[in-house]
Amino acid sequence: MDKIAIIILAAGKGSRMNSDLPKVLHMVAGKSMVNHVIAAAAQVALNHIHVVVGHQAEKVQKEIQKENNVQFALQKKLLGTGDAVRIALPTVDSHIEHVMVLCGDVPLIRTQTIAGLVSIHQEQKADLTVLAAKVDDPTGYGRIIQGKDGGLLAIREEADATDMEKLINIVNSGIFCFAKRFLEYGLKRIKNNNNQGEYYLTDLVEIAVQSRARTFVKIIDNAEQVMGVNTIEQLNCINAAFHQISNELS
Repeated sequence: MDKIAIIILAAGKGSRMNSDLPKVLHMVAGKSMVNHVIAAAAQVALNHIHVVVGHQAEKVQKEIQKENNVQFALQKKLLGTGDAVRIALPTVDSHIEHVMVLCGDVPLIRTQTIAGLVSIHQEQKADLTVLAAKVDDPTGYGRIIQGKDGGLLAIREEADATDMEKLINIVNSGIFCFAKRFLEYGLKRIKNNNNQGEYYLTDLVEIAVQSRARTFVKIIDNAEQVMGVNTIEQLNCINAAFHQISNELS
C-alpha cells in the first residue's frame, strides 16, 4: 500500500444543495462529508492523500486541516473531474505506482472497500479498475458494460443507453483505481468536446479500451457506501443510513 496515492475530488459547488456552504462541508453525524472520506482513505494511503479544492477553496481547506494533514491541489476553473485529477497528479510522489480517485461527497465509503479495490486492482494487474455497485433501481446511473472476461468495455450514461443496456443493474460509483502510468497517458488524451465543455474522468474508459489497456470491474452489493450527495434530501438519507449502520455495528 506504500505505492498508493488517493486523490479526493472536493472542488464542486453543489448548486443543487441550495446552500452557501460548499457541498463537501455539509455534515453527516457531526463531521463534514469530505472528512469522513479522508478518514476512510487515510488507513490505506496515510501520507499520500491529495484533495482537489476549488469552490470556496480556503473554507474547504481550513475545515479539512482541523482534522487531517493532506496535500491540496487548486482547481481554479471547474472544468470537470478529468481536469481536477490532471491538476492533482503532479503533486503525487514519483515513486507512487497506483492512484485511486474518490469523491468528497460519499461519506459512507469504508476503508475495507477502498483497500479491497486497491487489492483487486493490483492482483489483476489492471490499468483501470472501476468500483461498481449492484442496485435494485439503476435509473439515472451510468451502466457498467462488461466483456466476457469481466473487463470494463464502457460506462453508458442513461441518455445514451439502449433498452437492453438500461436493464443492467450494475452501475458506476465514480470511484476508480488507475495504474499511474496509464493515468498520465490517458489524461493527455481526454477532450472537452461535450455540452458542458468539461473533461470527464469516465472518458478514460474509452481510451483504455482503444489502447487495449487492462480494465477490471469490482462490484459491491452495498450500494449505500457509494451514494453521493447532491441535494438536502439525499443528505438526510445519508444521515439516516449512517445512524442505521452505526446501530448495526454497535
